[in-house]
Amino acid sequence: MRKALIYGILASFFFAFTFILNRSMNLSGGFWLWSACLRYLFTLPILAVMLGKSGGLMEAWTEMKKAPGPWVLWSTVGFGLFYAPLTFGSAFGESWLAAATWQLTIVAGVLLTPLWGKTIPGRNLAWAFVILAGIFLLQIPQMRQLEGRVVALTLIPILVAAFSYPLGNRKIMEICPPHLTTLKRVYAMTLCSMPFWLAMSGWALLKAGLPGRDQVFQSLLVALFSGVIATVLFFKATDMVKGNHRQLAVVEATQSGEVLFTLLGGIFLLQDPVPEPVGLLGIAVIVGGMIGNSLSAGA
Repeated sequence: MRKALIYGILASFFFAFTFILNRSMNLSGGFWLWSACLRYLFTLPILAVMLGKSGGLMEAWTEMKKAPGPWVLWSTVGFGLFYAPLTFGSAFGESWLAAATWQLTIVAGVLLTPLWGKTIPGRNLAWAFVILAGIFLLQIPQMRQLEGRVVALTLIPILVAAFSYPLGNRKIMEICPPHLTTLKRVYAMTLCSMPFWLAMSGWALLKAGLPGRDQVFQSLLVALFSGVIATVLFFKATDMVKGNHRQLAVVEATQSGEVLFTLLGGIFLLQDPVPEPVGLLGIAVIVGGMIGNSLSAGA
């Protein structure tokens, strides 16, 4: 369990680059949908090269062909309906605000437990709501400053993303055989989500034309840091505890680390404003909820 937590925290560090670089692209005028599509369009060939050296491509293909429908469906949910709404919602505020709101996925992960015939773990749910309280505190200054429409355009898409990511991941783990490594699983999911990303790329081309050079380069960095390194680390962590839904909820809660990493990166790299005192209190509550969640599982 401890090793899975370490992987999860490392993943949260690399996931933070998603929010920092997406914020940077938004500030420079990059179209949000290109930021979403390019991440996966770059991730696929990187993973293919990594697997090609070990001959893992054929093994991944063999498993996908056994159940193509579920692979495409849940990969689209886990990657497409996760990252497109998240990128859209992130376009309306500072990078740390999007990262903090994204922690709704911790609550979502706990609430999804009954879909697998398990009871919702009470202590995990309690800590999840502590984290949710921290998110609410973090949003208070934004609600005072922004129109309700803008708050809704931020919260609703990220809420969709928060449920889609753990749902897609857990559903794929159900159909993924034990011998398929984490790297092969991420490659297979990325490949199966390509119809969605190609369709979205066509829409982005019609709406905004081709992406600029800076957006392409920063999207490549997102693909490397978040699409490959962070995703492989996080999926490896969830694989380690997939038989225990309580521990799985704890590992999913390590994503709270993204808040601190993104906050520091946004302030030092993008000159994002430091949160107001109530916002700092919210961040402290989120991190406290993450630590309490981990301790409750005996980690």
